[in-house]
Amino acid sequence: MKISQLRAVIAVAECGNFSEAALELQLTQPAVSHAIATLEEELGVPLFARGRHGAVLTPAGERILHHVRQAMQHLEMMQQEANLHKGLHGGHVRVAAFRSVATHLLPKAIAQFHEQFPEVGVTIIECLSYLDVENCLREGRADIGVTYLPTSDEFKTWEIVRDEYVALLPPKAKINHHQITWEDIAEYSPVILSCLPCAKSLHQHLKDLASFINTTSNIQEDSTIVSMVNQGLTAAILPRLAAVPIPSEIQVYSLPKPLERVMGVAVLSDSLHIPAVFKFLEMLRDFDFHTLVKCTY
Repeated sequence: MKISQLRAVIAVAECGNFSEAALELQLTQPAVSHAIATLEEELGVPLFARGRHGAVLTPAGERILHHVRQAMQHLEMMQQEANLHKGLHGGHVRVAAFRSVATHLLPKAIAQFHEQFPEVGVTIIECLSYLDVENCLREGRADIGVTYLPTSDEFKTWEIVRDEYVALLPPKAKINHHQITWEDIAEYSPVILSCLPCAKSLHQHLKDLASFINTTSNIQEDSTIVSMVNQGLTAAILPRLAAVPIPSEIQVYSLPKPLERVMGVAVLSDSLHIPAVFKFLEMLRDFDFHTLVKCTY
């Protein structure tokens, strides 16, 4: 079924004959007749009764004409929607990110974008981990993702911010020196680490430098870990941004040998994007995430 056939049905129904319909469509009469005949053959019913006085809709044709008009209306709406997305007076941008970024960084960036492009919608897709973010991109469920760097060559990326891992000690912890040691942290074994895939680099860091520390990774929610530290039950090592808001009673230290997670914007290398997505990417390139992170701390 072709759009040209649907247009021919409407034109013949409105004009009452094939010759006038052909003039309106700027086609030859045989072309219009062929379009109608092939559609009738495809549907298996006659749409028009042909006669000396023109073409009159059959009962089936009258009912089908209603659906033809609806179909053409939907096609027009599809084109209008596509035109909106091709410009910046509409469209939608989908951004996938894990919780700490979705909570503390993206809302401010989206607010700035909306000031300039209020008609473009932006949706945050909150993911459990960076692996879910990257799957969202692969599966076409997100246009842009915020993930850990480096990543695979299938993504085009750039860095936006670095976030240090910090040791969180209970309020009554007694540290007699300014710089914490691995031994200080080990006193609170088992030390809780994030159970998510993003903690892989932290596990390797501890294995290389402080393998004697007994750790556990059985709690998924960072806020639960922070609460346990605040109650004096344990110590923890978390990315600072994942831990905030950190209660003032908790003692926060940089690790004896610092470790950072590097976060960046990612898009599929071979993906095609509407202008709204490109504009949002431009805004992310210029956005001052480093200052925002410091304010969040």
